[in-house]
Order: sequence, then C-alpha cells, then structure tokens
Amino acid sequence: MDIFSEKTILTVSRLTALLRGVLEENFEQLWVQGEVSNLSLPSSGHCYFTLKDSGAQLRCVMFKSAVKNLKFRPADGMALIVRGHISVYDQRGEYQLICEYLEPSGVGALQAAFVQLKEKLAGEGLFAEEHKLPLPRFPRKVGVVTSPAGAAIHDILNVLKRRFAALEVQICPVRVQGEGAALEIARAIEDMNRMAEVDVLIVGRGGGSLEDLWAFNEEVVARAVYRSRIPIISAVGHETDWSICDFAADLRAPTPSAAAELVIASADELRGQVQALSRQLVRLMESRLATLDASVGALRRALHDPRTMLGHLAQRVDDLNERLDLALCNSLKSCKEKYSRLENSLLHQNPVVRINGLRQRIGLLSAQAEGLMAHKLDLDRQKFGDNSARLDVLSPLKTLARGYAVAVRAEDGRVVTDAGDLDVGGELLLLLHRGRARCLVESLETAKT
Repeated sequence: MDIFSEKTILTVSRLTALLRGVLEENFEQLWVQGEVSNLSLPSSGHCYFTLKDSGAQLRCVMFKSAVKNLKFRPADGMALIVRGHISVYDQRGEYQLICEYLEPSGVGALQAAFVQLKEKLAGEGLFAEEHKLPLPRFPRKVGVVTSPAGAAIHDILNVLKRRFAALEVQICPVRVQGEGAALEIARAIEDMNRMAEVDVLIVGRGGGSLEDLWAFNEEVVARAVYRSRIPIISAVGHETDWSICDFAADLRAPTPSAAAELVIASADELRGQVQALSRQLVRLMESRLATLDASVGALRRALHDPRTMLGHLAQRVDDLNERLDLALCNSLKSCKEKYSRLENSLLHQNPVVRINGLRQRIGLLSAQAEGLMAHKLDLDRQKFGDNSARLDVLSPLKTLARGYAVAVRAEDGRVVTDAGDLDVGGELLLLLHRGRARCLVESLETAKT
C-alpha cells in the first residue's frame, strides 16, 4: 500500500509508528556530544535530560538497566559524549535519543567518578593524616586481602618468604574485579578486624586498566579501610595507578611486591615479570572484549531490543506520575482556598455575636411584653369592674330581692312570659329570692291584645 496516496488516511499512532521505524533503522548507533540541561532522576531509576549546544537541543532518556552501570553522576551543565539510538516517544510525538552509554567530554566516565568520590571522601576527612596508623616495626603475622589466583599474592608470598621465612601470613581470598568484588574486599577487611589475629594488612591486586582496578575505587572499600583498627598498606596496580583505597589506607605501596618490601624492608625481584603479565592480560582481555562487543552488536542489529518498548512504557508511567502529582497539588490548593473562604465567612457570621444580639433583642422584647401585659391587665380589670356593675344592676336576682319571682315550666325549664304557654294542670317552678316552689296551674287568664 502506498502510504502517500491521496486516499490513504493514517491515524496519528500509525504515522508515529512509521516514523519511529524509519528513525530506528537509520540512526541505530550514534555518538552525540553536548551539554546537559533539565536533568531529572525520578524514583523509577530512569534518567531524563536534554543535550544541547549553541544551535539545537535533543531530548534524551537513559533507562534504569543502563543507568545502574554508570560510574559517575551526570549533572546540569556537564559536557557529555553519549552513545545511543534515535527513537520516537509515541505519547508526545517527539523523537529522542535512547542512551546506552555516557562519558564526560574530555575525560572518561570512570575517571570522572573517581574524581567525584575522591572529593566527597576528602571533604569528610577520610584521607586526613591524623587518622593514619603507624606500621608495626616487627610484625609477627601479616594479613593479605587479595585474589588467591592473581599474581599479586604470589609476589607477596615470595618476598615475605625470602626476607623473613618465620613470618606468618594469613590470606583472606576475595575477588578483585567484577561485580560484587568491592563488597567482598570490604567484608574481608572487617572480618580481619573482628578476628584481630594480624598486625598489619596488605590490601591490593596486580595492575590492570582503570576498569580492572575499579573495585578498589568503590566507596564501601574506602570506608572499610578508614574504619580498620589494623594498619593497612594499599597495594593496587602499578606505581602509576592510584586508587581511592590508596588515599584511605595508612600507607600506599606502588605495587603488591613493594607492599611486602614495606613490611619486611626487602626489594621486589619479580616486579618486571608481574608488570609484563599484567600488560599481556590486559591486551588479551581487551581483544576478547572487542570480539564479544562486535558479536553483540551484530546480534543487536538482527534483533529488535524489547527493552526499548519497555522503556517507552516506563517513560509513559513517569509522565502520568508527574501529571498525577500536579493534579493532586492543584486539588489541594483548591481545597485550601475553599477552606480559607469558609473560615472567613464563619468569622463574619460568628454565632456568638448573633446570639448576643438576639439575647439583647429578647431582653428588650421581654420588657416591652411585660409592659404591654400589665397595661392590658389594667384595662381588662377596669372593663371587668364596669361590666360587673352593669350586670349587677340588670341581674334578675335584684328583681327577686324586691319580691318578684320567675316562673319556669317544670317539664322543660323554659321561663314563662305568656300564660298561653301553660296548660291547666301543668306544673310550674317559682324561683324566689331565697329558694323555689313547685305550683300546679289550676286556671289560666290570657292577656288580650
């Protein structure tokens, strides 16, 4: 299908995937130089930064699997040389450099890490002369922390045996290069201190490249040497090789053989042979590593690395985490502003103020009500007196007191005012001023109209 046909409509995702494929196929291995800016090291372990020069900038990401192999810590403003390949981050539609290796421009990565750690430990006082322990003049037992398979241990034993055959030697075998070697060296120094059976310790190995000697440049080794209560002679590499262990030790020997000389004051006849073997070993290792690197490169070109896809997903997670943090901050800010508004509103509508006002108003109304009620009662008392006087004047009881009587029909209690309302033989009740009488109607005389 011709993707550039007028009738072909691509989705954004499809177009981005096509562009990513073009970039990844044509920019597979690049070396780029620039200055670091906008460095970010989130908790995911990935490293994000921008590589820029005077005319342009390039977004870069180094995933956790590559970051853990770094020997130094990048920083904003640092000039770097970066090896990697171009890819596209789909969610933002941006191309970026997936970094596989970093080194400071003008200096190797290991050398930069060496300088950084040296400055840090020197600032803490680990190299101060007042912390150095003197070597015993006549040690009875010497401890050696090194590889049991390296040339260094043989040189040390030969020199010690030749110069002082009765000198007892205790060997603590460790790995002196590779992952985990530094931790083994530090633990060996701590074990020797716990046993407290030797008078002096020789810690070191034969010569090699900076990478070969790196175990003795690790912080864990330097701190173990600094804490040692047994005097330590550092014998790492050749005379021109300097390690962090050399600075932290009580005494630095240019070679393992020289360390043995310092213990028993003898010359090292095997130094030339050790140096030649070390150089030969370095050349063989470099040749082998170059062959393996070429083989890995060929396999990588033939097989797409799934870590790139995982890296994109991890980068997406980091973006979502940043957006979530921003949303939470905005929500918290909004809640705080709303709380402040409500607090101010409550202060303006303080119920204590309103209650005090209402109490004053109730007191005023109560006083007014009491006055009105007293006035009303006075009026009602006066009206009641007047009405009582008028009722007393009109009361039938007054009439009865003057000798009159009220006639009431016995059967229904009706007051009789007309003789026509009575029947002969019917009964009447006469209500008198005092008491009453029952009468029988014997005859009637009706009034004529």
